[in-house]
Amino acid sequence: MDSTVEAVKANLDINSNQTLKVSVYHAFKRTIILGEIPAGERINESVFSEEMNISRTPIRYALEQLLKEELVEHVPGIGMIVRGISIKDAYEIYDIRKALDTLAFTKAMHLMTEEDFDELERHLQSGDSIQTKESDDRIDNLINNFSGFNAYVYEKSQMRRLLKIIDELQAYLVYFRELSIRSEVRSKIALEEHFLILRGMRKKDVETMTMLIHEHLDHSLKFIIEDMENRNIG
Repeated sequence: MDSTVEAVKANLDINSNQTLKVSVYHAFKRTIILGEIPAGERINESVFSEEMNISRTPIRYALEQLLKEELVEHVPGIGMIVRGISIKDAYEIYDIRKALDTLAFTKAMHLMTEEDFDELERHLQSGDSIQTKESDDRIDNLINNFSGFNAYVYEKSQMRRLLKIIDELQAYLVYFRELSIRSEVRSKIALEEHFLILRGMRKKDVETMTMLIHEHLDHSLKFIIEDMENRNIG
């Protein structure tokens, strides 16, 4: 089986509540964002259909969505070619993330109760506990913990439209988060930064909290750019 097909199959969750075409779309999107299908690679519908043992319809749907998101491009006479994520894309996504997080965290800060802050702190303490334990699923648990921290704050911001925008970026954010958290050094620092951001929120200190959020994301971006450069992604 082709290695790119294997990568897509590995990211395909057929046990989710989504339709097959949506599941296939998410599998392709995740695989491309993770760089498991390199930029410039052609996606052959018939090959994927045959080797994944599914019809071309969900694959065609996936490619249509990815084309809209500019993760693939149609080259006349060749077909669908993977465009992937560039360093420029990473900078753009992090600029958007800075703006959205500053807005969401500021809004949530003024709406959260002391009980909410306590719950969020317990969540971070749980992450600290995960960090110190050696287990096969430690990284996955850490990723879920970090994602949960942001998800909790987004929910408390009570900004429904912002949540929809964040959801559109989620695949990219998961990719970037996985890269950074898989580094033990970066994950420890990131957790410490989350504690500092929470402290700023408790104090209702917008200026300090904003600075901490931007520093946190700048540190993550630097790590991501270095990783992309090491993999010769331009």
